[in-house]
Amino acid sequence: MTNIFDTHAHYSSRQFDADRDAVMRALGEGGVVGVLECATHSGDAAAVLELAHKYPFVHAALGIHPESLGEEDAATVATYHGDWRAELAAMRPLFDDPAVIAVGEIGLDHHWPLPAQEQYDLFEAQLQLAQELDLPVSVHDREAHAEMYELLRQYRPRGVLHCYSGSAEDAAWLTAQGMALGFGGAVTYKGAKRAAKVLAMVPHELAVLETDCPYMAPEPVRGTRCD
Repeated sequence: MTNIFDTHAHYSSRQFDADRDAVMRALGEGGVVGVLECATHSGDAAAVLELAHKYPFVHAALGIHPESLGEEDAATVATYHGDWRAELAAMRPLFDDPAVIAVGEIGLDHHWPLPAQEQYDLFEAQLQLAQELDLPVSVHDREAHAEMYELLRQYRPRGVLHCYSGSAEDAAWLTAQGMALGFGGAVTYKGAKRAAKVLAMVPHELAVLETDCPYMAPEPVRGTRCD
């Protein structure tokens, strides 16, 4: 049986509320030996930790996703009214839990109309937190390569650039400084020629698997819940 570690997942998502336990049991029985379950704001941190405490193969990553700056249902807006500094300070004690092994999901997203400077400052603060705690990061980069790479060059974190969408040239220096690159269902899409080129040249130990479930289901089931 192949041992699989899913480096980026969201099984705490509401999309799994109806059958989460059955899905998790199936993972354990199907050769999955590890899952990095990623929070997106303080409001889902408890659910992430609950999964990590319940299933020995689940590990937790805590952080504030850039999209949480603009989502009304996210605690960043609903509870902290956009004050991510207060939210991050409130989350700080949660990192003392031994189930937490990474800071994530954090990063930059220029696809949606989110405040660019706030995103940048939030991401930098969480890179500093990871540095302070000596933890790896799980990084989200969507249409923000220039600013993203500026901060990654500056802080040189350990971790995974999840759902990698950059060039082969950028992959070379990212892996040279120790970052792993995450690949999931998106590599099966018709427009994924760049990903194939990257996969052909990066060291195998730095090309890691992820589902990003419940999102990014591969072909031919694209558009359905990914699990």
